[in-house]
Amino acid sequence: MILRERDIVWSALPVPSFILDRNNRIERMNPAAEQFLNTSTKALKGALVWERMSIAALLDEAFDRVRVNQSELVINDVEVSAPSRPPIQCNIQMAPLRESEGTILMLISPRDIAERLGRAQSSKSAAKSAIGMAEMLAHEIKNPLAGITGAAQLLSMSLSADDQELTDLIVEESRRIVKLLEQVEQFGNLRPPELKPLNIHDILDRARTSAAVGFAVNLRVVSEYDPSLPQTMADGDQLLQVFLNLLKNAAEAIRGTGQAGTIRIRTFYDQSLRRRRKDGTGQPVPLQIEIIDDGPGLPAEIASEIFEPFVSGRENGTGLGLALVSKIISDHDGLIAVDSVPGRTVFRISLPVAPREKGKS
Repeated sequence: MILRERDIVWSALPVPSFILDRNNRIERMNPAAEQFLNTSTKALKGALVWERMSIAALLDEAFDRVRVNQSELVINDVEVSAPSRPPIQCNIQMAPLRESEGTILMLISPRDIAERLGRAQSSKSAAKSAIGMAEMLAHEIKNPLAGITGAAQLLSMSLSADDQELTDLIVEESRRIVKLLEQVEQFGNLRPPELKPLNIHDILDRARTSAAVGFAVNLRVVSEYDPSLPQTMADGDQLLQVFLNLLKNAAEAIRGTGQAGTIRIRTFYDQSLRRRRKDGTGQPVPLQIEIIDDGPGLPAEIASEIFEPFVSGRENGTGLGLALVSKIISDHDGLIAVDSVPGRTVFRISLPVAPREKGKS
């Protein structure tokens, strides 16, 4: 019974975890580690740990210290990479397993998990502030703009052609501001999501079809779905809005290069991610959706703030699209994050699984 409980705890650990023998060879990995290395324990059993991962630290010395001192050791901010995975900043914890001499437990905690949680919460707070401003702007600015537009149109009727160019400019710019305010109103008036169980691939297919005949008509859009994904609890219309926004951003980024490009839509299951609830408990968000483009990447100076209202990487962009996306995903108890380098930008959405209906296994 005790062994069974240990197996349950081992499988539930949300970070990649390894048991290493006295020669630093892999004896066991938990599911999060298999996901991290994209392979099974059976395939890696007996392999030296640094043959399967690139870790920017002197691990052999660290392992020796753990064994000699019989105490835990933590290495913070270490760059770790694995096959088919770009380097990421991690914290590494090591501890001796006293039940088997020389054996070590090693936990690898990717920092992007904690940072993703923090960004999701801060973006939601910023979104709430922007909602209040949206209501104020719509009320205080739209009505005067209508008066300005009407006055300019009346003036143009009694002016020369040269002067009419100026009144036409007033009308054009006033209408442009009204369109911006309408986007702000949409951001501020977003209704709470109507949650129900749905297949995320159905929504992605709708978004892909719409993109293929519209803004992504000349681009290659590739789907890489995990057909075994369970349902999530979501508002289909709002998630469709999210996916269309991200696909449109990807298409515009690629078009900015003047070259043909590819957008990839990828889904998979990752049980290592959790979203912190208000009561301090963690909620799993294992359903992963990635939208990947091979455009130029986000400007470095705004990459960390891209989900904040009025932050945009495009000329004449309002900076409301991704803030709206962040708010919708947060309202769905999910997470959103971005990783961007020149030639590869990945927007990743993490969503919870729909609860099982009573009476169903």
